[in-house]
Amino acid sequence: MAKKELRPIDKVISEYPANSSNANPILQYFAIPLVLFGLLGLIWSIPFPQLGFLGKFNGFVNWASFVIAFSIYYYYRLSPVISYGVLLLVFAFSAGIVGLEKVQNNGGPAMGSVCLVVFMFGIAMQYFASGKEGSALSPRNILVSPVWLIYSIFKKTGLKL
Repeated sequence: MAKKELRPIDKVISEYPANSSNANPILQYFAIPLVLFGLLGLIWSIPFPQLGFLGKFNGFVNWASFVIAFSIYYYYRLSPVISYGVLLLVFAFSAGIVGLEKVQNNGGPAMGSVCLVVFMFGIAMQYFASGKEGSALSPRNILVSPVWLIYSIFKKTGLKL
């Protein structure tokens, strides 16, 4: 009997450190969104050049737009359903970041500074949630963490992947 080949999503999930016996999945559910929100906000805060051909849409395109597009494409290649879940998460984070920009423009703290604090807190939580395994903080695992989060939420709710 031939061995059943794993789907790309199953392979990625099986290699993610949150599946190790030392990991704390409850902390992961809080750490991953914090890391993602903070990282997205930090990338969003990098100045983007004004491009004439964008016209009135200049404020809607930034470096985070490219990161989001690349990430969603990668997630779509793993699993279309997972990519839709991550896209909804990114929409929510984007709304939060735009809200932070409005607070900044009204004299509040700098959006980039707030996102840096959120990111650092999320990284600290991720470190403790992963059983103090440094590999959980690698760039690849940060890219894969939203996949693990959405995958585990979908699996717990009984949604078909």
